[in-house]
Amino acid sequence: MSILTSTFFLTLLLMVGLFFFIRASVKDRTQQVKLMAQLPKISLLEQLQTYFTQRAYDLTAVDPQQETMTFEGFVRPSWFLAIFLSILAAVGLLCLGFVLCFIYPPLTPLFLGIGLLSPLAGVFYWKKAGRLEKVRLTLENTTESALGECSVVTVIAHRDELIQLQQTLALKPIS
Repeated sequence: MSILTSTFFLTLLLMVGLFFFIRASVKDRTQQVKLMAQLPKISLLEQLQTYFTQRAYDLTAVDPQQETMTFEGFVRPSWFLAIFLSILAAVGLLCLGFVLCFIYPPLTPLFLGIGLLSPLAGVFYWKKAGRLEKVRLTLENTTESALGECSVVTVIAHRDELIQLQQTLALKPIS
């Protein structure tokens, strides 16, 4: 019986981890980063506006005094991730069901039936992951360097969007 009890508690711990993993799949990962480009301010601004327009973002606000621009775009949830989370939940719930079947055999059909709740993980992800994302750009004063004219922009956006932006426009982060 001690082996069964320890297996039950380990399975419960795994279920807690699965729960937090599913919840973290929809967590907001907005970050702020300063990026530098070897371009004049106007050229950088045009590139950024073109980049975000091509990525299905709409320009929603411009503040010329503070030199800020705000873009908004709808981020669609991923079918792959919704299905993957449902499969993970199914495996986790079935494991919990099997352990519970060994502990209390008369309720075996009920315990194995909890695996049918697994699509709720995909539905949870699908409803929470599809959201309106905002990107805010703030241009800073242009500086002259030995390499030529440099522009600095502060970007507040989702972590994945910042990575893609840096790779596409060859922008360097400033620490």
